[in-house]
Amino acid sequence: MATLHHRISSLSTFRRPLARWAPLTIAAAITLQLALTTTSAVAAPGDSDIAQTSPQSASETARAEIARVEELLGRAEVELQRLTVLAEATGEASRVAEQDLLTAQAAAASTAADLAAARAAGAVVQEDVAELGRETYMGADALSGAVTLLGARSPEDLLERAATLELIGKERTERLDALRAVEAEVQRADETARDAVAGRDAAARTAQQVAVDAQAQLVQAQTAYDAAAGEKAVLEQQLQAAQVQLLAAQGDADPVATVDERQRAVTAASAAGTASLAAGRVTSCFGSRWGTNHNGVDIAAPIGTPIYAPDSGVVLHAGAANGFGLAVYLQHPDGTISLYGHINQALVTAGQVVTAGEQIAEVGNRGQSTGPHVHVELHTGGLYATRNDPAPWLAARGISLGGACAV
Repeated sequence: MATLHHRISSLSTFRRPLARWAPLTIAAAITLQLALTTTSAVAAPGDSDIAQTSPQSASETARAEIARVEELLGRAEVELQRLTVLAEATGEASRVAEQDLLTAQAAAASTAADLAAARAAGAVVQEDVAELGRETYMGADALSGAVTLLGARSPEDLLERAATLELIGKERTERLDALRAVEAEVQRADETARDAVAGRDAAARTAQQVAVDAQAQLVQAQTAYDAAAGEKAVLEQQLQAAQVQLLAAQGDADPVATVDERQRAVTAASAAGTASLAAGRVTSCFGSRWGTNHNGVDIAAPIGTPIYAPDSGVVLHAGAANGFGLAVYLQHPDGTISLYGHINQALVTAGQVVTAGEQIAEVGNRGQSTGPHVHVELHTGGLYATRNDPAPWLAARGISLGGACAV
């Protein structure tokens, strides 16, 4: 079955405030490191130990060591996943803050335009009322003598003059009412514009602070990630040594070669499901994780690993993306939008039409990322409108994520 792994080579992106997220600290990683250091202080049984014990005893010792190291490896892997997800969460906070700022800037510009229009309308009405005042002052107003009731020559003339005066009075009242209305509108527009500017400035300050906090938390997460990754590498060596000892105790003629072959098989199996997307290993699935929501799927792979389009589509964007560093966005025939973040470089450009299986990017480690991987998201109803689990959509295109992400 073609997989997300083949098309991306390794997939690895508002409105919760950053303060609601658990702060990224290296405490967990330090605790893990101390635990691993303590347990690793108990040396794995060596060849001399096996020689001095019976094959059955040596096998039991090796199996116990394998179980111990595998448990620690599992903990280390979970810690690496946690740090990656939380680092991406800070990137999401930064993206949301930037979007809020853009919205506030647009609102400020719109209200400024409304205020200008209200002031222009007010100027027209004010000039009309001023003209009325000039006519009254110069004696052209009906009430100054041009039209009076006292000079009526007949009842009919009296009625006509009264009607004329009523019309003139009504026109004057309407002009004055229009002036008062437009002045009130100018005041409302001015207040709205002031509020919008204040909102824009507040959003700018928030966006700046969120960006600073996100960078600081990324540094902490990276430090913890590196420590956990180092411990994981040591544990993998210990596990391999224990496996070799077990095979030797069981009489394997070349235990090292056997362990190497098994490891290659495991690596190939873990990548088999995603090979058609990106040749890597799924490390985190979609859903709620560690106090935040992981909005996509992460596939870990070396930097430069090819990422392939899981379906045909049009490139909406290929380049800088807040939180992801660099990303590619594809819109597919069914209307969904797939996103590939943290890439090393994009191999497509906006507006380009791509086919399923075409390479679109390379796995990278840019943006809020603690290790090389590609982050894949699926959006429906528009970009960032609704984010769904990519696994079912990918499975429908022959790409299986397997494991915990299986559908």
